[in-house]
Amino acid sequence: MSSPNALLALSNNIADIVEQVGGAVVAVNAGRRVSPSGIHWRNGIIVTSDESLQRYDEITVTLSNGTTVPVTLIGHDSTTDVAVFKVENAEIPIANIGDAKTLKVGHLVLGLGRSSEGDIRAALGTVSVVSGAWRSMNGGNIDQFIRPDIMLYPGFAGGPLVDAAGLVVGMNTSGRRGTALTIPASTVNRVIDQLLAKGHITRGYLGLGMQPVRLPNNLRTALNLTSVGGVIVVNVEPNGPADNAGVLIGDVLVTFDRTPVDDTGDVLALLNSGDRIGKTVTVQVIRGGALVELAIPIGERSATDE
Repeated sequence: MSSPNALLALSNNIADIVEQVGGAVVAVNAGRRVSPSGIHWRNGIIVTSDESLQRYDEITVTLSNGTTVPVTLIGHDSTTDVAVFKVENAEIPIANIGDAKTLKVGHLVLGLGRSSEGDIRAALGTVSVVSGAWRSMNGGNIDQFIRPDIMLYPGFAGGPLVDAAGLVVGMNTSGRRGTALTIPASTVNRVIDQLLAKGHITRGYLGLGMQPVRLPNNLRTALNLTSVGGVIVVNVEPNGPADNAGVLIGDVLVTFDRTPVDDTGDVLALLNSGDRIGKTVTVQVIRGGALVELAIPIGERSATDE
């Protein structure tokens, strides 16, 4: 007799969590046949999946009561897949934000979404993978790798991942082959803070065009390099930070701020953190078969380059 009662209690608890959190979930109407979902993350602040948007103007969101209200873009970051909008004078519950670091493999989680008609939808699963910080294909720094074993139905991208305590621990998005990935709450908060402060994401800037190359074994041995590759400079912007520091076309960048770099994504990740802007960093390049050290003052990428 206890098992059915336990299952019923669990079922009721899950339904209660969906009801409690669901009010903060909206549908984002942005010109696509299937609307992504969004989360009322802070008072007047809605976040959603950037890659799920077809446009950034004339966007509305559908609330839990079926009404539709306009929102305006604050900014977006394609590297972390986070877009942030402002909503005015709408009575929408605010999500209770938790910490994705509390997640463990095997924990029960919920993925929520809202249809453009206003219906709430839910998918139940477990956390299948949790690991450390990672870099997206666009060079975005994301604090944790989280893969929930939930079905990411159409419209679920941009919706919340909810833990067993009813806290929103991240925003769901699509991974490879339609699998679910979660951008952790700490990353979403960092993007929101930067967009509210500047209207764009602060990123370092070198003024270089680069391509990955593989280093010959004899050159690696001669120069005592541990990396198997580097990035060759194919373009130098006139009067940019790298140009002023003496970087030349044909130089092969192998370390950046004492960190080995094997491809352009490594360089982007180091620049995208934004914490090196205004600082001078040491880079090592291979030039004429020898290692050359250069000091480059890191600039800031303009908003038009986002």
